[in-house]
Amino acid sequence: MRPGPLNLITDVTGLRVGNARDDALRSGVTVLLGDGPLACGVNVMGGAPGTRETELLAPDKLVPGIDALVLSGGSAFGLAACDGVSEGLRAMGRGFAVGPVRVPIVPGAIVFDLLNGGDKDWQANPYPTLGRTALGTAATHFALGSEGAGTGAMTHRWKGGLGSASARLDCGITVGALVVVNALGSVTVGQSRQFWAAPWEIDGEFGGLGLSGPYDGHHEPPMSKRLGEATTIAIIATDASLDKAALTRLATAAQDGMARAIVPSHTPYDGDLVFAVSTGAQPLPDPVLTPFQLGHAAASALARAIARGVHAARPQPGDLQPCWSGT
Repeated sequence: MRPGPLNLITDVTGLRVGNARDDALRSGVTVLLGDGPLACGVNVMGGAPGTRETELLAPDKLVPGIDALVLSGGSAFGLAACDGVSEGLRAMGRGFAVGPVRVPIVPGAIVFDLLNGGDKDWQANPYPTLGRTALGTAATHFALGSEGAGTGAMTHRWKGGLGSASARLDCGITVGALVVVNALGSVTVGQSRQFWAAPWEIDGEFGGLGLSGPYDGHHEPPMSKRLGEATTIAIIATDASLDKAALTRLATAAQDGMARAIVPSHTPYDGDLVFAVSTGAQPLPDPVLTPFQLGHAAASALARAIARGVHAARPQPGDLQPCWSGT
C-alpha cells in the first residue's frame, strides 16, 4: 500500500477538490466534486455534529448518489455554503432528475471556527459565496493546511488545517482521505511535536519524526477549547464499486483513523463525522477480502491526512495558536 502520485484524495480518478478562503474572516469552504454522481455513506461519532442532508445517505433512502460534498467553517452559518454549491451545480445542469427539474444533492458538514480571532461581524452570510467560489476552483491539485475549510481551524495545541492523503492497494484499488482538523483533542504526543499518527506515516510526509515512547496514555486530558468549539470532519473516497451500505461501513471503519491521530477523539463536544464516496470505476477484485482491506486503508489514510493538515498549516498575523511547521 503506497500513496498515489499526488498523495491527495484526487488520486481517485474522477474527483476534484476546490477551496475558497477569507483571511479576514479566518474561515473558508472546501468542496469535493465528481465527474458524475457519487454513491455516498456517512458515519457520525462526535456528540456535537452540524450537518445538512445526511439523512439522504442512509442505505434505505431513495437518492442513489450525491453531486458534491461540502466541508465548511462557520458553524451553523457555514451550512449555507451548500446553497452556493447547489446554485453552481444547477447552472451546470447537475442534479437529481425530477421530471424536467434537476435538484443538486449536496450534503455538508461544518466545523466551529467562530472564536478564532477572525472578523465575524458580517452583514450578509459569506458562506454561500465561498461555497460557489470553491466549486469554481475544483481541480485535481489543491493546497493543504490553511486553506478552504481548514483556514481557521485549531486543535488542542497546534493550528489545525485541511489535510489529504491517498493509498493505492496492491489489487489496484485507490483510497483517499480529505479532512478538516479542528479537534478538541491533541494531534501530538504530550508536549512533543511527534504526531500520534506517526506509525502510519509514509516517506516523511508530515515531518518524519518517527516513533519514540513509551507514551503516557494514562493522564486525564485537559480541555483547552470551550464546549462546542471543536469538530473534525472528513471524506473518504475510493474507486472501488461500493453501494451506500458498504460505504456507510467504510465511513465507520475510517473513524479508527481519527482515533489513531487525535487523542482524545469522538468526544461529546466534537462533531466528528466521516463521509465515504465511491466513483464505482473499479469492480471489487475480491468481494470478501477487498472490503476488509479497504477499511484498514481508509483508517490509515485518514490518520495520515490529519497529521498532514496540521503539518501544512501556515502562520498568519493574529494567530491564536502556533503552527507545527513554525516551531
